[in-house]
Order: sequence, then C-alpha cells, then structure tokens
Amino acid sequence: MSTQITTAFVNQFSANVSLLSQQMGSLLRGSVDVESVTGEKAFFDQIGTSSAVARTSRHQSTPMVETPHSRRQVSLTTYEWADLIDDSDKVRLLADPTSSYARAAAAAMGRSQDDTIIAALGGTAKTGKEGATSTTFLAGQKIGHGSAGLTQAKLVSAKKLLDQADTDPSIPRYIVVSPEQIEDLLNTTSVTSADFNTVKALVQGEIDTFVGFKFITSNRLLDDGTSRLCYAFAQDGMKMAIGKDVMARIDERSDKSYSTQVFYCATFGATRMQETSVVEIACNE
Repeated sequence: MSTQITTAFVNQFSANVSLLSQQMGSLLRGSVDVESVTGEKAFFDQIGTSSAVARTSRHQSTPMVETPHSRRQVSLTTYEWADLIDDSDKVRLLADPTSSYARAAAAAMGRSQDDTIIAALGGTAKTGKEGATSTTFLAGQKIGHGSAGLTQAKLVSAKKLLDQADTDPSIPRYIVVSPEQIEDLLNTTSVTSADFNTVKALVQGEIDTFVGFKFITSNRLLDDGTSRLCYAFAQDGMKMAIGKDVMARIDERSDKSYSTQVFYCATFGATRMQETSVVEIACNE
C-alpha cells in the first residue's frame, strides 16, 4: 500500500466567480416619476388647486382667479464605482472576474438610487423660486408605531390619508416595507379572516398588491431608533431627476500597467413633490 499517494491529491476550484447575495439594481426607481434634466440643480414647477366662480348675472365681468404656483428643487449628486483588475491577476485566476465586477457595480448604483429615493420620501424638500425654503414632512402624514408592527389598520389609515388629499386614484400607489413588515401582516391576520389568503399570497410572491398598494420589499429602510419607517405614496408624489443615467466603462489603464478598470457613474437626485401624497408608517420590530 502506497503511503505517498496523498501527494497526488488535488483541489478543485470553481471556474466561475459568484456574487454574494445582495440587492441587484434599484427596486424603487420604477415606482416614482423619473425625468431627465440638465444642470447642477433641477426645478419642477407645480400648479395648485383653484375654484371656479359662479355666474350671478347676465353680461357680468369675466371673473379672474388666482392660480397658485409652487416649485420644487432637486440637487443632483454624482455617484461613482471603480475597481482595477491587474492584468497578471487574470492569468492567475481560472475565470476572468471582469463581468462579475461589472454586475457588482451595477447593483451598487441601483442601491444608491434607492437610498436617494428613501431619503427624499421622509426628508426635507427644497421649495420656492430659488429652492431656499425648507419644507419638512407633515406631522399629519405620519402614522405612529402604536407599539405594533405593520397592521391592516395602518394600511387602511394610509389609504385614507391619500384619499382625503384627493390623490388621483388612477395614479399607482406603492408601499415600501422590510421583510419584517410582511411577516407582521401574516401574523396579525387571522387564519379565519377573508384577508388571510390574500396576505399569504403576498408573502409567497403570488400577488404584490394589498389594500390598493403595490408592495416593494426593501432592506434599506431607515430605523429611527424605536421603529422602522415605511412609506406609502402615490407615484406622482415623488420625482427622481436624472442628470446622467448609469454609464459603464470597462477599459485598460495605461497608467496602471494596463490593468482593466471597471467604472460606473451616474448623476441623480430625488424630491417629494407633494407632502400629502406620501404617508410615513412607523412599525415596531
């Protein structure tokens, strides 16, 4: 029996480079209004509500109404992602990691877009002619945690707030929650309830809409220290301004010994367009 056969043992390595579990791309970009803009800052003009005047006599003077105007400002920020792959590294690796680097870069840019939208949902909006006025989120648009997670009652309250603000029912409505809130819904809905199967289908991914809201599950929502802040909103209540959409460049760098550089770049920003079109829902976790 040979005692030296162990010297012939080999190790096998995968010929592929796999990405670890992560959010691939933006989950929220498709839920808000997106507009391409030019400049360091973008301004969006709005017209408010006015009332018609009843005619009280024949041949009376034409009544003139004062149409309210407002403006929202978005400041654009440039985001970049870059990494180098040494030319000699490709020789030492079984698989060229360039495409995996590119996928990781695209995913990172998408997550940055989501972070920008989430920050704008409950953040301070810049309003006025020059964007010099700070408009904070309305206290009346906040639903307290009430020592509970996400419940059907909170969803109904959010829908009520949007309806009371005359939010156009034809505009898609979304709610962004974490996996914890999806679990809350399933746990707080009685098995005997007519809504149980609907919530169960939501959890299993068979449907994505409940109480008029299309659900988006994200792990990037903020925690204020006592609860998770979820947001329900109408699509036209949020605006994302794109100065330069995601640009990808994969090139050799002569100044880096001809290493391959994977470079991604984008310029964008977001703002809340109308306070009454967004509802903040605090949920205990």
